[in-house]
Amino acid sequence: MTDTLHPAPVRIDFVSDVACPWCAVGLKSLETALARLPEVKADLHFQPFELNPKMPPEGEDIEEHLTRKYRSTNEQRQQIRQHLRDRGAAVGFTFTEGARSRIWNTFDAHRLIHWAGLQSAQAQRDLKLALLTAYHTSGKNPGDREVLLDTVAGIGLDRAEAARVFDGGDFADDVREAESLWQDRGISSVPAVILNEKYLISGGQPPEAFEQALRQVMQEMAEEGSTQA
Repeated sequence: MTDTLHPAPVRIDFVSDVACPWCAVGLKSLETALARLPEVKADLHFQPFELNPKMPPEGEDIEEHLTRKYRSTNEQRQQIRQHLRDRGAAVGFTFTEGARSRIWNTFDAHRLIHWAGLQSAQAQRDLKLALLTAYHTSGKNPGDREVLLDTVAGIGLDRAEAARVFDGGDFADDVREAESLWQDRGISSVPAVILNEKYLISGGQPPEAFEQALRQVMQEMAEEGSTQA
């Protein structure tokens, strides 16, 4: 029997990459929606996805990268960036103009995000947001060892333990397996937000889209619980 006073949590798999600006918008939109729905208990898991898994450690100039990858013009990129700044501001995330000058490899960031999740769900969320902020707001390299360790320490996690994880190559297999799993499930772009392993919300949607989806999931869970009572 389902306890209607204490509903089951909604599992949320947030598939994303630190390099993805729309992932920052999606995360803050999701959190805004959850804040509007205090009755929803979220079981949030951050899942790895690399937009550029073959990116070398030295990275690539962002203008060259976007021109080559998307065939976009400078005018188009400027319009997109302004749109991102506006969307970010609406949900409390700052995209600093010109901060993101290079694209970097994010595999080690995913390893530390995985490690943080073993500490607690809150630690994983805090590190994810802090790394998004380090890159998109402050223009730091999310693949750099010292940036990663400083960010870990900045949210109150053990810097020395994180250094051991980083230097030892820990959780590399876990990250690769998770990336393969989500790709096998059809995820090819991010953010991809999956509710209860069943419903997919794609892209950096506004809070209202997440709120509507969460309400529908909660209603479905309540109806399923009543039929089992």
